[in-house]
Amino acid sequence: MLRIGLTGGIGAGKSAAAAALAGFGAVVIDADRLAREVVEPGTPGLAAIVEAFGPEVLAADGSLDRPKLGKIVFGSDSARARLNAITHPLIGALTASRAADAPPDGVVVHDIPLIVEGNSGAGFHLVVVVMAPEDVRIRRLTELRGMPVEDAKARIGVQATDEQRVAAADVLLDNAGTPDELREAVGELWTERLLPYANNLAGGTPAELPPNPVASDPLVSGRLAFAPLQAGAGTPDPSAAGAFGRAAARLRFLLRTPDLPVDSTPGLPGVLDLRVTVPDAEAATAALDGSGWIVGAFPDGAVAYSADPGAPGRLFFEVGA
Repeated sequence: MLRIGLTGGIGAGKSAAAAALAGFGAVVIDADRLAREVVEPGTPGLAAIVEAFGPEVLAADGSLDRPKLGKIVFGSDSARARLNAITHPLIGALTASRAADAPPDGVVVHDIPLIVEGNSGAGFHLVVVVMAPEDVRIRRLTELRGMPVEDAKARIGVQATDEQRVAAADVLLDNAGTPDELREAVGELWTERLLPYANNLAGGTPAELPPNPVASDPLVSGRLAFAPLQAGAGTPDPSAAGAFGRAAARLRFLLRTPDLPVDSTPGLPGVLDLRVTVPDAEAATAALDGSGWIVGAFPDGAVAYSADPGAPGRLFFEVGA
């Protein structure tokens, strides 16, 4: 199945994008909702929190009093670590359970506010970032949520910057306009990239390499922007450094090697060609199962081709220390 990380700053419209994706058939897993579910009354999660922080974190009705708990944990690194040690494994298990219910050729969208802040994008096939100008976000927060202007600015100020989100994004969804424009962009993304990518993964089919590629400019279509590909000339060109960095990070995540040597290699223009030095090519190849790479016997010597129609690529292994 195709795993999508969906994120965006407060007021950008991430929830609207998630709803649109669900309408096209995606299985949406809302991290915030799961975080609430694992601490509902009667759950082991809530019992563990009460044991760790005392019964004063309970409201009169037996539910978690989030403001009280917040006062305890947000001023203390150790308290926050204790809370995370309780909730994160529970959220992870529930996330895995929900994802397992999706069909093999499905698209699972993980709606997570802090993908960029948590530097967790490498765990997804693609990261989709919903963007909107700050003044638009402030207007939405004040008019639609009743938030004071200063509070809205403060909430935005403690989150990742637009530059950080752009660097983390495989796909940018521009949500400065109307809800209909956002749904149109999501539909385009679904039809042109997500659904073909999911079908390629399910069928073990690599994406076609472009016959007449152009690599110097981002691929822009309507209100949807795909990150540019690398030019295939030794090192990534400046406009495509982010695409190379995200691909390298995903390989390091898959192979569980944070310092894994990953280089670009001269190859086809418009194709993300990666050369990786691994100690054991057989083990490294096995680790690609379920990733965005389709393993095969390719005539150019590549170990795998990308299944992503929006970012065709080739992967080469070299055995070394």
